[in-house]
Amino acid sequence: MKRLPAAAIVLIAIVLLLIVSWRLDRAPSTDDAYVYADTINVVPEVSGRITELPVRDNQAVKKGDLLLQIDPRPYQAALDQARARLVALNQQIVLTQRTVDAQRYNADSARAAVERARAVANQAADTLHRTEPLLAQGYVSAEEVDRARTAQRSAQAELSAAALQAQQASAAVSGVDALVAQRAEVEAQIAIAELNLEFTVVRAPFDGRVVSLRTTVGQFASALTPVFTLIDTRHWYVIANFRETELKNVHAGSPSMVYLMSDTAKRFTGVVDSISYGVLPDDGGVVHEGLASVQRTINWVHVSQRFPVKIAVRNPDPVLFRLGTSAVAILKRGDAVAPTR
Repeated sequence: MKRLPAAAIVLIAIVLLLIVSWRLDRAPSTDDAYVYADTINVVPEVSGRITELPVRDNQAVKKGDLLLQIDPRPYQAALDQARARLVALNQQIVLTQRTVDAQRYNADSARAAVERARAVANQAADTLHRTEPLLAQGYVSAEEVDRARTAQRSAQAELSAAALQAQQASAAVSGVDALVAQRAEVEAQIAIAELNLEFTVVRAPFDGRVVSLRTTVGQFASALTPVFTLIDTRHWYVIANFRETELKNVHAGSPSMVYLMSDTAKRFTGVVDSISYGVLPDDGGVVHEGLASVQRTINWVHVSQRFPVKIAVRNPDPVLFRLGTSAVAILKRGDAVAPTR
């Protein structure tokens, strides 16, 4: 009779162990988790002194809010200079075009003079050809034939001179192609100057929260150097490291529940966004000079590898959720739910 209570206790313990194992298998959980959100470095794309900084550290901002202003005066001056250069170049193109038109008119006139000289030369040649046969017949004198020959030579010389002048006039015709190419270059400089002027104003690309702000108005900001960080508070996640043995039948869309260590009374629903496909092992597997380096140790107890599971939280509390907050995640094996963004 004394053994009966002991057997009952053992049976109850086995039943409880089976229930706990079943629950853990149906809903694995881990406290190796933390809150995560996407972040960006707020980086000015142009250098200059900060003239406005209307935000403070840990402040919440809305999309489109002014984050900082770089002194725009140097960039405005560069834009004005480029625009003035374009105006001057356009005027130069107009004046040059007038000169080119005059050169073309001169070339056309020279070509017309060539045609006139050619007509005179043809007429003189025809006269000579008609006059020369008449000399033998006595109808014209030798003097008249000489005058015809002289007229023909003179007309031919004038034709050659007119043709040379026409070539010179055609060669003197210039163009505005080089100036037009310069105008395209100046227009590109204007576009760059306008873009740089626009870059002096940095606005929030999304709803977020300013963190790691360690500067103020008057500081010189260098291009591509972060000024502070902006947390994307539109979407919050919990990164939970689960054992590989617990990830069976868990996939993107699996429902989950999380709570934060800062307030364990509040529960938040979520869905699995993704499961990591790679972690760096601690014991071996490191490639050294083309060969894998494996430690020669005997592990009597094999420790399961953990893989990060990214859980998208559906109803985050903007007051409680902070980047890096400790959390507990519980996965529920069931029908998949489409992750929302």
